[in-house]
Amino acid sequence: MRGTSVCTAAVLLATVLFAQRGFRRGFGEEDNPAPLPADATEKTEYVFARLRYPNFRGGNYRRASWSTDYPKADRQFLQGVRRLTRTHVRSVEQVVDVDSDEIYRYPWVYAVEVGHWELSRAQGARLREYLDRGGFLMVDDFHGTYEWDVFEESFRRVFPDRPIVELENSDSVFHVLYELDERFQVPGVHTIWSGRTHEKGGVDPRWRGVYDQKGRLVVAICHNMDLGDAWEWADEPRYPERYASLAYRIGVNYIIYSMTH
Repeated sequence: MRGTSVCTAAVLLATVLFAQRGFRRGFGEEDNPAPLPADATEKTEYVFARLRYPNFRGGNYRRASWSTDYPKADRQFLQGVRRLTRTHVRSVEQVVDVDSDEIYRYPWVYAVEVGHWELSRAQGARLREYLDRGGFLMVDDFHGTYEWDVFEESFRRVFPDRPIVELENSDSVFHVLYELDERFQVPGVHTIWSGRTHEKGGVDPRWRGVYDQKGRLVVAICHNMDLGDAWEWADEPRYPERYASLAYRIGVNYIIYSMTH
């Protein structure tokens, strides 16, 4: 495991400092409510940040796609991070606006349903600055050609000059903690009654990403998958354990990678 870079270390330090400032909820935008843990205000070294962004063809944060599966998916995933690693992680998420300078306080942010986002040029530039400072972005739960096109249109406002590439099995992000050579499509909860692992024509799972100039992965793109649903429904006996287990391992690897590279 490589040593933490100076930039990433700086972001981590800021995360620790901000974690002392306390948990903040979304503004009445819970998609799937979950109990607030008794230790929600605990001072920790790591905080899971969920990105709030404007919807495609709307520009409105209220009841927008960013809050899909929130907060149950986040809190159940964080229970897993606590069990599976030694990372001192807070038990609740932090909602962070793409427009806010607070984004620079977090080493890792999660954006869901990005097939429905619409970033302005200013928001794209802010997200790029965050990533150039040592941040890491994971995007998840979007499917098919149409949603990819919507995602990519806004993403080009973040990185017009860097290619989106397929991640090789040899990439260290798949080996930093768990060995993830054997990956498969992680479906949404619909698989319980549909029997399908895909939706909206997104049959093939795609593991993609963007690297910075030093070869560090800064964006992990989970296309034609729904890891958030797997976290959210891990406690549902009918949801297949194999999907939930892989989703947890992938998320954990992405977090550990962001703190060590």
